[in-house]
Amino acid sequence: MRRGAGCLRVLAVFALLLFGALGGALWYVRGLLGPAGGPAYTLEVKPGDTLAGVAGTLQEQRIVKNGDVLRFLMRRSGTAGSLKEGLYDLSGTMTAEQVAEKLAGPARIPTVSVTIPEGRRVRDLSAIFQKAGFDGAAILKVLNDASLSPHAGGRQPNLEGFLFPATYDLRPQATPRQIVQTLLDRMNQEFTPERVASAKKLGLSVRDWVILASMVQAEAANDAEMPIIAGVFLNRLRDGMTLGSDPTVAYGLGKDLPELDRSAGDFTKDTPYSTYTRAGLPAGPINNPGQAALLAVLSPKRTLPDGRDAVYFLHGLNGNIYVNHTYAEHNRDIARYR
Repeated sequence: MRRGAGCLRVLAVFALLLFGALGGALWYVRGLLGPAGGPAYTLEVKPGDTLAGVAGTLQEQRIVKNGDVLRFLMRRSGTAGSLKEGLYDLSGTMTAEQVAEKLAGPARIPTVSVTIPEGRRVRDLSAIFQKAGFDGAAILKVLNDASLSPHAGGRQPNLEGFLFPATYDLRPQATPRQIVQTLLDRMNQEFTPERVASAKKLGLSVRDWVILASMVQAEAANDAEMPIIAGVFLNRLRDGMTLGSDPTVAYGLGKDLPELDRSAGDFTKDTPYSTYTRAGLPAGPINNPGQAALLAVLSPKRTLPDGRDAVYFLHGLNGNIYVNHTYAEHNRDIARYR
């Protein structure tokens, strides 16, 4: 009996030691699964990166306590091969399992935000892209390839007018051709069948519509003025009058609007864009109009409150726009407000 009791005591001690070891191991493993306590960290996965390398980096950055544990979790869940190129926003407050789930999900694609304001010319865009970190000269070369748009090819030297002004989130690795095509594709979205049909009712092709919208964009002080100015231009086109738009003169001479000099004969110099020396629309768009200008052409305000056609407009020094039917009325307002 004594020998049996001794054996039982030995077994009991062994069992206690074994359970203690197992408990300690479980406690250790559980600790490895917990948050590592590091700061927020954005992991960038590049082509060729391996899970082993990524796990090692995350251990160094104290996002996980042990990289091997992270690899084990992803192998166990079948997501070891799910790592994708891009950015992963992580934090040392996440558990190893949460990190594994994050890495198995979609990556955030790195982008550069570039804003193209309404009314900018092609010649202005390369500097905007250059400032954002792209090769401005290479992009300008593509911008000068009019063949990329069916509305520009063979009719003008560049893509003026058909590059939609907006804010774009672009991949840093995007090629100049991809960047320019993005702007072209966005503009093409404006040319819906319904809008094209509305332009046709006004006697305008898509190209004519964009040309007129670019003039409205250049002339208007704000969006509210755009339908008024569009109405004046449409009425003058219908009546066979010259449009008399100063921005078209500036564009044809390669100048900015404030640089125009009447005493130097700028308004009598003939260019394909001058709407003083030539009737009808200019030879092409004079800038890249935004959506408000495009829609204003399709919904013009063509009459005055008394029902007469709007034929003249004037921006007064007080910031208001004055619209008239006769040249005499127009001259009266010039005297009053300029």
